[in-house]
Amino acid sequence: MKKKWWKILCVAILIYSILGALLFDVPRLAILNETIRNLHFHVTMWFAMIILLTTSVVYAIKYLMSNKIEHDQISVEFANAGVLFGMLGITTGAIWAGFTWGEPWSGDPKQNSSAIALLIYFAYLVLRNSLEDQQQKARISSIYNVFAYAALIPLLFILPRMTDSSLHPGNGGNPGFNAYDMDSKLRIVFYPAVIGWTLLGVWLVSLRVRMRRIKTALED
Repeated sequence: MKKKWWKILCVAILIYSILGALLFDVPRLAILNETIRNLHFHVTMWFAMIILLTTSVVYAIKYLMSNKIEHDQISVEFANAGVLFGMLGITTGAIWAGFTWGEPWSGDPKQNSSAIALLIYFAYLVLRNSLEDQQQKARISSIYNVFAYAALIPLLFILPRMTDSSLHPGNGGNPGFNAYDMDSKLRIVFYPAVIGWTLLGVWLVSLRVRMRRIKTALED
């Protein structure tokens, strides 16, 4: 039971976050209206993605420093989980854009840079699957992971702010949600949702790493 407490916490937080996102009162903002509820899905999933991909690159560096294959296994599974949440984030964002901007994909700079960032990580996964030797696969993909993460940060947080054509809050000269009404109505769901999605990602990673280790043990 001691090892399961965080999984129980994850389920409880996600139930609270989903129900809160759908049912709690939210600020009434122009254009956004009820669609602001998607903040608790779209943005929080991106937060979870960043946390998971950051953990992935940390373990990639740990592998490069130690050559311990366990670190590589953990690194790739955090990357897999991060990509999954990135896909969910970009999908929920497209749905949101369809209601507020009139079309799911408008070529917004942040949409484009987010898609490029995900494609870079897709290439990382393809690269891993194209290599046979375990140590070679681990070393090359770990190096790639470091460069992919180095590209991720400017693509998501710097380049979209350097253009005036972005429709995203906080980009292209637009005020962020804090400048509108990111009050307690949103915060009491937003921050727990970030924790909940992140814990779910860690849970998925733990299962996948366990499966990898069982498969390796059986092959040996």
